Amino acid sequence: MTLLAYLASLLIGLALGLLGGGGSILTMPVLVYLFGLSAVEATAYSLFIVGATALSSIIPKARAGEIDFKAALWFGLPSIAAVYFTRSVLMPAIPDPIWSAGTFALGKGTALMLLFAVLMVWASISMIKGPQSKTRNSFKTGLSPSAKIALVLAEGLGVGLLTGLVGAGGGFLIVPALVLVMGLEMKVAVGTSLTIIAFKSLIGFTGDLDHLDANWTLLLSVTAIAIIGMVFGTALSKRVASSRLHKAFGWFVLTMGVLILTEQIFTFNLIP
Repeated sequence: MTLLAYLASLLIGLALGLLGGGGSILTMPVLVYLFGLSAVEATAYSLFIVGATALSSIIPKARAGEIDFKAALWFGLPSIAAVYFTRSVLMPAIPDPIWSAGTFALGKGTALMLLFAVLMVWASISMIKGPQSKTRNSFKTGLSPSAKIALVLAEGLGVGLLTGLVGAGGGFLIVPALVLVMGLEMKVAVGTSLTIIAFKSLIGFTGDLDHLDANWTLLLSVTAIAIIGMVFGTALSKRVASSRLHKAFGWFVLTMGVLILTEQIFTFNLIP
C-alpha cells in the first residue's frame, strides 16, 4: 500500500505537469484513501503539496514566456485572501458534526469529501468538454475592461474559498477564466494558473500552522515525489497532444468522483 501511495504521488505531479489545470484534483483522494489521513488533515496537506509542486514550474514557464504576471496578480490576490481566511478562520469554526437529525449526523470530514467529490465531477466535465474557442472569442469581446476585472476578482474569491475548503488547486476553474475573460492563449493560461495555484496554496497552508500537527516527513516526501512527476510531466507535455489527455483524464476523474460520492453518501454516522 505504501508503494502504491508513493506511485500515486508521482501521478499527482505528472498530471499537473501534463495538464496544468485539474491535475491537483488527485491529491485529496491519494492522501485520504492511500495514506489514511482524515479529510480535514488532507485538505491542509494538499495545499502544501499542490502549492510546492506548482511552484517548481514557475521559473521554466516564465523563461518560456508562458506566464502573464499581471493576470496572475488580478486573479491571485483575492484568491490568496480567500484561501487564507478559509484556512485560518472558517475551517476551525466549522462544527463537527455539521448537521444532525434524529439518529443521523453529517460529520465535518464526510461533508468535505462530499463537496470534494462534487468538485471532481464538475472538474471532469470541464476536462471532457475541453476549451471552446468560439465561446472564448465572443465572450471576450462582449465585456468591458472593468467588467472583466470585476469578474476575475469575483472568480478569484470563489476559487480561493473552494481551495481553502477542499485543498484542490482549482486549475480547472482558473484556466477557463483566464482564457475566456482575460483572453490568454492556452499555454499562457496554464502557466499563469500554476503561478496562482502555487502562491495561494502555500499562503493558504500557513493559515493551518497554528492548529495543525503536521507529519513533515510524510508531507515533504510526497511533495518531493510530486515535483519529480511534475518535471517529467512538463517534458512530456511538449511531445503529447494535450486535448486527448484532458479528455482521458477527465473520464478518469469522473469515475473517481462518482465512486467517492457514492461511498460518502453511505458514511452518515449513527449517533450513539
